[in-house]
Amino acid sequence: MTILGIDIGGSGVKGAPVDPARGELLAERVRVPTPQPADVDSVIEAVAEVAAQFDGFGSIGVTFPGVVVDGVTRSAANVDKSWVDAPAAQLFTERLGKPVTVLNDADAAGVAEVAFGAGRDQSGLIMMLTFGTGIGSALFLDGVLIPNTEFGHLELGGADAELLAADRAREVEDLSWEQWAARVERYLRHVEMLLSPRLFIVGGGVSKKSEKFFPLLDIRTPIVPATLLNNAGIIGAAIAAGQAAAGPGPQDPGAIQVDAAEPAPQA
Repeated sequence: MTILGIDIGGSGVKGAPVDPARGELLAERVRVPTPQPADVDSVIEAVAEVAAQFDGFGSIGVTFPGVVVDGVTRSAANVDKSWVDAPAAQLFTERLGKPVTVLNDADAAGVAEVAFGAGRDQSGLIMMLTFGTGIGSALFLDGVLIPNTEFGHLELGGADAELLAADRAREVEDLSWEQWAARVERYLRHVEMLLSPRLFIVGGGVSKKSEKFFPLLDIRTPIVPATLLNNAGIIGAAIAAGQAAAGPGPQDPGAIQVDAAEPAPQA
């Protein structure tokens, strides 16, 4: 079964058809710029532009940078506020003419990593963190996604944690790797205190530079970089859409059970 996965990011909307049983892209990704402002109508049209480049897929998975409950986007920290309480799955389904599943972008990346990447075959409590414009989080207990955790918005020193420790903060404040790693360490220690995870998986663009800051982190929990890189959101969205198609309905992926049959090659 071929499913189209589309990942809405802060700078680009990218997508490709996916074999969700193997976690493999079946064609080259197509990317278009994320509209600015990233309001509902503009982003829907950008997603439609990507989807129009492919055919032969049965359903569609779409990631969103915010909380998604029953196909409705409940928050919009890094996109236009018109997304708050928007019936996203319904709107995408009506525009694209196919069943659409919408889920949080970090959750989607985590689903892919636990199925086919750095979290494969790991039991217990696993946490995926994406460091980019903000900090996204995805939490898994024995392979089951606990959706919409939003641990990037924990309070740290009286401020939103992602304002201090996201990769964007490193760039905007021109922090050295040592300065930024100290902030990331403080954040990770706070998460450790709350959750005691067995593994941190770090994604986002900065994961490609893990050798610059991982050695600077003094934490208890094992930490590894994500392996699927920019394809993780696309693959995870497709996995969620595949499970939704087999389950109660296209607008509610429910509790996603990660169960990969074969490993996929690294991106």
